[in-house]
Amino acid sequence: MALASGELLHIPQTPENLPLAITNPGIISDSDNNGIKNGNSDVPSPVCRERKIIVANLLPLHAQKDIKTERWCFSLNEDSILLQLKDGFSSETEVIYVGSLKVDIDASEQEEVAQTLLEDFNCVPTFLPTDLQKKFYQGFCKQQLWPLFHSKLPMFSDRDGRFDRLLWQAYVSANKIFANKVKEVINPKYDYVWVHDYHLMVLPTFLREHFNLVKLGFFLHSSFPTSEIYRTLPVRDEILRSMLNCDLIGFHIFDYARHFLSCCSRMLGLDYETKRGYIGLLYLGRTVYIKILPVGVHLGHLESELNREYTSIIVREIQERFEGKKLILSIDDMDIFKGINLKLLAMERLLQQHHQELEGKIVLVQIMNPARSTGVDVQEAIRETYLTTRRINGTYGSQGYDPVILIDCSVTMSEKAAYYALAECCIVNALRDGMNLVPYEYIVCRQGTPQMDKSMGIAADSPRTSVLVVSEFIGCSPSLSGAIRVNPWNVDAVAEALRSAINMRNLEKQLLHEKHYQFVRSHDVAYWARSFAQDLERACKDHHHKCYWGSGLGVDFRVMALSPSFRKLSIDHTVSEYKSANRRAIFLDYDGTIMPHASIVRNPTAEVLAVLNDLCSDPKNTVFIVSGRGRTSLSECFAPCEMLGIAAEHGYFIRWSRTSDWESSPLAPNINWKMVTEPVMRFFAEATDGSYIETKESALVWHHQNAEADFGSFQAVELLDYLKQVLANEPVNVKRGKHIVEVKPQQTSKGLVVEKVLSTMANCGKAPDFVMCIGDGKSDEDMFEKISSIVSGPSLPPTSGIFACTVGRKPSKATYFLDDIVDVVKLLQGLATASSLEPSYSAQTELSPENSA
Repeated sequence: MALASGELLHIPQTPENLPLAITNPGIISDSDNNGIKNGNSDVPSPVCRERKIIVANLLPLHAQKDIKTERWCFSLNEDSILLQLKDGFSSETEVIYVGSLKVDIDASEQEEVAQTLLEDFNCVPTFLPTDLQKKFYQGFCKQQLWPLFHSKLPMFSDRDGRFDRLLWQAYVSANKIFANKVKEVINPKYDYVWVHDYHLMVLPTFLREHFNLVKLGFFLHSSFPTSEIYRTLPVRDEILRSMLNCDLIGFHIFDYARHFLSCCSRMLGLDYETKRGYIGLLYLGRTVYIKILPVGVHLGHLESELNREYTSIIVREIQERFEGKKLILSIDDMDIFKGINLKLLAMERLLQQHHQELEGKIVLVQIMNPARSTGVDVQEAIRETYLTTRRINGTYGSQGYDPVILIDCSVTMSEKAAYYALAECCIVNALRDGMNLVPYEYIVCRQGTPQMDKSMGIAADSPRTSVLVVSEFIGCSPSLSGAIRVNPWNVDAVAEALRSAINMRNLEKQLLHEKHYQFVRSHDVAYWARSFAQDLERACKDHHHKCYWGSGLGVDFRVMALSPSFRKLSIDHTVSEYKSANRRAIFLDYDGTIMPHASIVRNPTAEVLAVLNDLCSDPKNTVFIVSGRGRTSLSECFAPCEMLGIAAEHGYFIRWSRTSDWESSPLAPNINWKMVTEPVMRFFAEATDGSYIETKESALVWHHQNAEADFGSFQAVELLDYLKQVLANEPVNVKRGKHIVEVKPQQTSKGLVVEKVLSTMANCGKAPDFVMCIGDGKSDEDMFEKISSIVSGPSLPPTSGIFACTVGRKPSKATYFLDDIVDVVKLLQGLATASSLEPSYSAQTELSPENSA
């Protein structure tokens, strides 16, 4: 409950807001720091320069304290992808970074450090208290989100990091601190905010709550699990909905995006559509775009590392040490998902099977970056790695030769570049990984530079070669079509892949290298950043064309996008217009409008029947119930209402009063399409557990709301496509709705009911000057649209009161909304009270075909 209300854990206050004098003129107004949470906070002052605000867990900085002066010294981290992505923006773009430092800064120094970082590096630091930082990063991020996003379930409470509500609270608190820092520097009308990775997945909610029109993108650098895995997370909906508060969400590969879309479909019931190459999720009147784009590397940075004198020295040392041997390189973070031990087992199997051929001729160099997380599993993985290495070296090594070299320490980029340049083969054997840029870095370093060629003693025009063995479970695998893809769990297959790699012909290695290098060069980090930024601009271009309504508190906050003219229907105003009208037409949906969907009793209440009778008894009124239900059911429900008009099955059957005959569509005798449709639907119903067929007089409907979500949706698409083909020459419409596929005659819709009734009234010289239509579902949107087109057309005179109203505040073609059924009944009672009850006949009877005849 504390989180729902937006409360944080009890933590010390961060330093006071950064001085406004430091920022660009006109960027921040004093009001931006006063906690404004309404639409007015989106009104900025003019800005001169385009700005991108990059938000991530860590700033792209190195920090070190000078021992003599005891002052902090900072420098840019050239290896950081956050720093490198600036190359994708124009030179006129100002980039501001918001994030944490890798070191703890004493509270007394934080304000001075913050000012220095902003002035010198355009960085805004978030100083998290030590305890909060530990619970946020080592706790929730590394113990709960990281394993889960890599498809590992917490099976054992003593080692797997089961969900802990306190750690979740720390995660939310940290995200809110990050959001508050963004608020200090943002100009919400002009600035674009780009949030990075799983550490900050609820930050979008806090920004959207404060600035409804913020231009907000998010990129996930990790993998995203299947819905079966993700749905085990107790706070799954909160995280999904917070991500959906962004305008654009990026993933490395389609698999991760597909899993995310499946989660949104199965847990939130959301639909998505593809159009012109873009994927859009429809959420609360907004379109949240999904982008699939692998991140790249910075070629210039890698080439500069190759050209360093220190790198040349390392290259010569490695050449001397491994002279006459083929070098296989692997660089991994030390965690349980990198498959390091499985890789070593594959190396052991390779030596077992080809000992005589390979003895003393190959070396696997395994560089292990320091572990980012702790725990029993990580320690077990380290222990297992060392045991396997000692066993392999003890069995297949000799004096001066170890087939496996472990480098278990921090290695500089220059040292890695040297190993890359000399390795005949690079293997990445991760069990599950986000992108993993090691193969890209390897390819660039194998391409080399003139300086590196000189250091290695090779000719500048010599052919370049490289060979990659990559796990099929890493993000870069799909883009490396020439790599040898392996299942890391299949040790024998990995061993054979290594043998194929080291024995590959030079010409083949050269062709594969050229192919990979062309891709890596054209899809570098600048391309990735530029492409994401362009799509974010496109996703935000319609922000000011809609109004935004916020609801919920804390992590439950969400924004709904509605038409600028959309507003709550005023009962007093409606009654006033109703009183002044001479002729009135009232159209009411049934389920969800005057009868709750979840109601066990399917008949209208005595209160509803009474108010309908009162409205129908007014000679100025023509009142219709317009529903998708069958005519028999509606006739029974509204038997006490003698003068009430009913349109059943979305208008296929119409009657003007209880004593009138039912009118049906002129297509009624044609039932050939049913003979074709029913067997097809029956086949799909039998093949899809939980689905069923609803048979109406005018339509056939296949329902799959009780089927497995993904399979039901898949079957619905198949059924829809097949029926459209076989019924192409029949006078029917085949449509897909929420959990249904429906086949019904053409020229049948609730909108056509409105058109027919209004046209009939006009032809009888009784054109209405008050039209009201209320409904809650997708089929009612036809009525709202038709009212606008007919009333503004030449066939009817301008009316003084047009009220198209949906039930519930949601995206709609209606101009008005009422909150719920209670409000609808209250409105109808107000209209009924205002009616004159003196005449004893209804004008509706005069309009029926029998009386017209």
